[in-house]
This record gives sequence, C-alpha cells and structure tokens, in this order.
Amino acid sequence: MYKIILGCLVLGLNISNVTGQKYFTKTGHITFFSDTPIEKIEGHNKSSNCVLDLATGKLEFGTLIKGFQFEKALMQEHFNENYMESNKFPKATFKGQISDFNKIDVSKNGKIPVKVTGDLTIHGVTKKVATDAILTVVNGKIETNANFNILVADYGISIPALVKDQIAKSVKIKVNATLEPFKS
Repeated sequence: MYKIILGCLVLGLNISNVTGQKYFTKTGHITFFSDTPIEKIEGHNKSSNCVLDLATGKLEFGTLIKGFQFEKALMQEHFNENYMESNKFPKATFKGQISDFNKIDVSKNGKIPVKVTGDLTIHGVTKKVATDAILTVVNGKIETNANFNILVADYGISIPALVKDQIAKSVKIKVNATLEPFKS
C-alpha cells in the first residue's frame, strides 16, 4: 500500500511539472528613475500584480499609476496629474513572453538568465519592448529582476518646456517580484 501511495504522489508531481503551473504576486516592486544634472526623480510601486505561466512562458504585469510613491508629495501630484494623467490612464500593463522559459526548473535553486519580449502599455500607448532578465528560484519561489529604458515621448507623455531639463527623456524602469505558486 505504501508503494502505491508513494507512486501516486510521484506521478502527481511529474504531471504537475508537465502541465505547468502558474506563479503569482500582488506585491511586485516597480521603480522608475529619471536622472538629470538638475534633479533625480524616483518613484516606487510595491503593489504590482504579476502572473507567470510556466507551461507557456507567458508573463503579465499590471500596476496602478497612482500606486507610485515619491520622496516629495509635490512630485507625486505632478506625476499623476500633469504627466501620467492617472485619472484618464489609471494603469500600466506588460503582456509578454519569456523566450527560453523551458530553462526554468522550480525544483532547483539558482539563477536563470532569460529574454523577455512583449507589449508595454503606458499612458494609453502600447509599444514592443525586449530585455534580458534574471529569474532566481529560491525554495520553489521565483524572484524576477529586469531593467530596461523607455523614451517618455514614445508613450505620449508631454513634458512642459518649463521643466524639460529636470525630467530625463529616457526613464529607467526596474522590475522585481517574488512569485509564488498560484493556488486556485
């Protein structure tokens, strides 16, 4: 009887690895940096959602624009009202694909370099983006780490002439999240 139960458990584990599993978080951390000689601006959002389907390599992020926090309240107000128009465009999304997702083995701890491509939607504008990322498996969880740059003008974000030297034309975006197996 013990061998039958053990056999069923092993078979069940193998089936779940073949069919794939979804990993999820509601606490993804997205940071953006605007760095000019006049001013450094940094915003953090620690409540981004992310889903990764290991069977297909599909990856989706979503974040509320108003969730970004700044060192200065006035920066946050200008970010939401003047630049991002967060009442009109309340969220940013990324829908993409990990090209080499078959390298991800959640049964072994370690770092896995991957390539991610997809559609990034900010301010109502969708553009293709691609970047290298590092996935780190730690005790069955997947930690994501990616950095990439976007041009503010590509997403229809206008910078008034009065402050054009204070805000970088290219903004660095950093994405970190710890994904856990999704339990339905």
